[in-house]
Amino acid sequence: MSTSNILRGTFILTLGTMISRVLGLVYIFPFYALVGTSGGELYTYAYVVYSVVLSIATMGVPLAVSKFVAKYNALEEYAVGRKLFNSGLYLMSLTGIVAFIILYVLAPFFSPMIINEGSTHSYDDVTLVIRMVSFALLLVPVMSLIRGFFQGHESMGPTAVSQVVEQIARIIFLLGSVYIILNMADGSLPTAVGYATFGAFIGALAGLGILIWYWFSRKKHLDTLLEQDRGNLDISYKDMYKELVMYAAPFVFVGLAMPLYQLVDTFSFNKAMALAGVDGLTSGDAFAHINTYGQKLVIIPVTLATAFALSLLPAITKSFVNNEQHVLQRQLSVTFQILLFLTIPACVGLSILGGPAYAAFYSYDELGGYLLAWYAPTAIPLAIFTVTASVLQGINRQKYTVYGLAIGIVLKIVLNYPLIYLMEAEGSIVATAIGYVASVMFNLWAIQKFTDFNYSMVFRRGLLMLIFNAVMIGAVLIVLQLLDGVVLYSEGRMQAIIVVGISAIVGVGVYFALSYRSGLLMYLFGNRFSFLNRKARG
Repeated sequence: MSTSNILRGTFILTLGTMISRVLGLVYIFPFYALVGTSGGELYTYAYVVYSVVLSIATMGVPLAVSKFVAKYNALEEYAVGRKLFNSGLYLMSLTGIVAFIILYVLAPFFSPMIINEGSTHSYDDVTLVIRMVSFALLLVPVMSLIRGFFQGHESMGPTAVSQVVEQIARIIFLLGSVYIILNMADGSLPTAVGYATFGAFIGALAGLGILIWYWFSRKKHLDTLLEQDRGNLDISYKDMYKELVMYAAPFVFVGLAMPLYQLVDTFSFNKAMALAGVDGLTSGDAFAHINTYGQKLVIIPVTLATAFALSLLPAITKSFVNNEQHVLQRQLSVTFQILLFLTIPACVGLSILGGPAYAAFYSYDELGGYLLAWYAPTAIPLAIFTVTASVLQGINRQKYTVYGLAIGIVLKIVLNYPLIYLMEAEGSIVATAIGYVASVMFNLWAIQKFTDFNYSMVFRRGLLMLIFNAVMIGAVLIVLQLLDGVVLYSEGRMQAIIVVGISAIVGVGVYFALSYRSGLLMYLFGNRFSFLNRKARG
């Protein structure tokens, strides 16, 4: 396949993924308006458990199968990839059925582990929503295999289109069913949230339908490739799946980072809050503010910043393979600096504007805004972890990512109970931050060990960015002080949007101006901002 086609395919897949993520973010706002904090709490209990079980059931299949098929296609051993695909359909079907049965049967046992007796929701409510979402496990593993197979043939359209269709179908069913149950059928909140989680099955059904259509429309071409097969390799199923597991393991663990942290909270947050003397209603609300609604806002700067930084990783991998040490050092330096440049002000700004931001996106909630202000900074180490994990993948040291993540999760498990007992809901956030930081420190050490990377420039520029952020914080605080009493964000969403908008414009303006005047913008982004330079214009 030509370079232009590869770039086109990558662009299509990236675009599809971004559209899917945006849709996955946008739906949460009308969902909040329909079910509130209590419904969001119940929804997250089901989805966190489902996400972890799904990651284990799919075993990193899309990327692993893609890598496997691409490897043997390059050798013109097309039958090997088809052999994996045919057997994988049976294996993934079996895996999905087993995962579904396990989650469906164990749901009543999970419920008392998640909530306390006398909480806002009953054990039956939690059991219901977990069982409703478990049906998606019957389809998603098979869908993941088909996506990986197409990607291995450098055909990104099927994955991109199916992702978007899956998300659209899920959201339409989710919002539609909740609205009908609550506003037209006079149904209960747990029933509505149960159908909302069942939307994962409806979305998977739509996405799988798209993939099946692509399969039949392209089967003739795929069969033509089989006719060109060299037939020099006859790999056993044992060796084939052993190789696949080696590819898949790192993808599984990196994708599980945030769900695992949320899983720890799911099974310990309410129990620890009860020990701290917090009532069930407040505990459930705090859980939803952090893990449902706050998480959706915090992930925005992470997604944007890492998307920009990760675009540089193919070049990093090439430099490492070609042993171009000087080029590699500069590429790593720029990648980390861009990541910090974009992530720190976004997360710090979200923290400073926690109250107004929560009110602008959802509705005024004193506890929600307060916890968002605490939670937002954790996105900084999360973003760094995501990028460092990808760097380790690029230099073929992915097992160190698993070690780093394990260290962080262990710290989260060990610290969650005592910190929540001492600090209540804030303790959960601090435990998460400590875990992420520990994982990041380990990953940074591994990168330095295997690339001899010197962090001195990143450290110096990072200090400069911190100074700029301090000035930005001062400017935003002044704006908030001036707006206080004039525009009260607690009085309505429009007022909150005005406060956030004005504060963000001032904050971005100050940070941008300082970065430009210092030359930092030019170093990181080249001539993209040269139009601001009068000499360049002259």
